[in-house]
Amino acid sequence: MTKVGQRDSPAKEEAPPATKKRFLTPGRFVTILCIINLINYVDRGVIASNGVNGSSKVCDAKGVCSAGTGIQGEFNLTNFEDGLLSSAFMVGLLVASPIFAGLSKRFNPFKLIGVGLTVWTIAVIGCGFSYNFWMIAVFRMFVGVGEASFISLAAPYIDDSAPVARKNFWLGLFYMCIPAGVALGYVFGGYIGNHLGWRWAFYIEAIAMAVFVILSFCIKPPQQLKGFADKDSKKPSTSIETVAPTDAEASQIKTKTPKSKNLVVLFGKDLKALFSEKVFIVNVLGYITYNFVIGAYSYWGPKAGFGIYKMKNADMIFGGLTIICGIIGTLGGSYVLDRINATLSNTFKLLAASTLLGAAFCFTAFLMKNMYAFIALFAVGEILIFAPQAPVNFVCLHCVRPNLRPLSMASSTVLIHILGDVPSSPFYGKMQDHLKNWRKSTLIITSILFLAAIIWGIGIFMNSVDRSNEVSEDDEVEEDKLESKTENSTLA
Repeated sequence: MTKVGQRDSPAKEEAPPATKKRFLTPGRFVTILCIINLINYVDRGVIASNGVNGSSKVCDAKGVCSAGTGIQGEFNLTNFEDGLLSSAFMVGLLVASPIFAGLSKRFNPFKLIGVGLTVWTIAVIGCGFSYNFWMIAVFRMFVGVGEASFISLAAPYIDDSAPVARKNFWLGLFYMCIPAGVALGYVFGGYIGNHLGWRWAFYIEAIAMAVFVILSFCIKPPQQLKGFADKDSKKPSTSIETVAPTDAEASQIKTKTPKSKNLVVLFGKDLKALFSEKVFIVNVLGYITYNFVIGAYSYWGPKAGFGIYKMKNADMIFGGLTIICGIIGTLGGSYVLDRINATLSNTFKLLAASTLLGAAFCFTAFLMKNMYAFIALFAVGEILIFAPQAPVNFVCLHCVRPNLRPLSMASSTVLIHILGDVPSSPFYGKMQDHLKNWRKSTLIITSILFLAAIIWGIGIFMNSVDRSNEVSEDDEVEEDKLESKTENSTLA
C-alpha cells in the first residue's frame, strides 16, 4: 500500500537522471579525424611516388628510347607538366576552402566535412580511370575540393575537444599525419604501382575513405564548435539549456540581425576582421615561405634522392625517413610548446629556432657526397623542420576570435598553397629542366627555409594576444537571445 505523501518525496524529485556514457568520446573523435587526415596525405604521397608518378621515356644518343613508367610515362609528360599535377590538386583546395568556411556559418560543420569527403572519394576514383593529362588534372582539382572542408574545420574541432594542458599535443597528433601520410604514400604508391599498376593505388585509397564518408553522416561530434550555434538543434553553443524561441521572439531576432542573412556580406566582414590581425599576417607569411620548400620536398624528394645518390629504392628510403622524422618532429614540437607555456610569443620562438636549425642541417646534408652522411644529416634536419607543424596552426587558431577559426584555417590554407607549394612544384621542375642538376636545384630550394625562420622571428617581438576566448559580436547576439528567453521563462 502506498504511504501518504510518498509521491511528494523530495528525494525522488531531486535525484539526478542517470547519464548515459557516450561511445564517441573526444579522444575517439579526434582519432577518427587523424585517420581521415592520414588518408588525405597518403594520396599526396601516392601521386608523387615513383611507382605511381613514374618517369618519362629516356632516349640515348642513337635515338633509341626506353618506355616511360607510371603517370608521367603513360601520358608522356615533361617535368613541368608533371609538377602541374600537384598544383591542379591545390586549385580545387584553394577555391573551396573559403567557401566551406563561409558555409559553416549556416550549415552543420561536421556534415560539411561529410560532403567534402564524398567529393574526394569520387574524384580519387576518377583519377584511376583517367586516360590523358587533362582528365587526371581535372580530377585532381576535385580531390582538392573534397579535402577543403576537412582542412578548414577539423583543427577547430580538435582545439575544442583537447584538454587544456595537452591542446598542442593533440594538434600534434593530427598534424603528425601529414608527414606520416605522405611517407606512407611513397611506400604504398611505390609497392602498388610496381605490382598492380598505378591506377590501383587510387582505387584502394577510395575504398579506405568510403568507410569514413559513411561515418561522417552517422556520428555527431562530442561537442559543438566554440562560437557556433548547433545547426541541427537550433540552440546556441553554450552549456546552459534553453527553450525554443516563440514566433514573436524569432521575428525579433530576424529584425535585429538582418546582415547575417547575407553570406557574402558576412564573409566579407569576417575576412576584413581576419586580415586586420597582424599576428595572423606574419604567421602566414612565414608559413608560405616554409611551405614553398616543404611542397617541393614532398613532390620531388624521391626523384631528387635517386638523381643525386642513385638510390635504388628512393620511395622506400624517403618514405621511411619521413615517417620516423615526421612523427618525432611533429610530436616533439607540440610537446615542447605545451611544456614551455603556449603563448603566441613562445610559439614564434619555437617556429623560428626549429626552422633555422632545420634549414642548416638540410642544406649541409645536400652538400654531402656520401649517401649515408646525407641520410644522417637530413634526418636531423627533417625532425627540426617538422617541429613547426602543430605550433604554426596553433597560432592560426589562437590569434583570432573563436568564430573566425574556420576562416583563419581556410585562409591560411589558401595562402600557403597558392603562394607556397602550388608554384614550388612546377618551379622546381622548370629549374631542373634548365639546370639538369638535382643537387643544385635542391640546394636553391632549401635555402628559402632561412627566410621563413627570419619572418617567424619577427613575430617574437610583436604584441600578440591570445584571442581564442574572446566573445564575438555573433556570440553577444546569442547571449542576448539566451538572456531574453531565460527572463521570459522565469516570468512565466
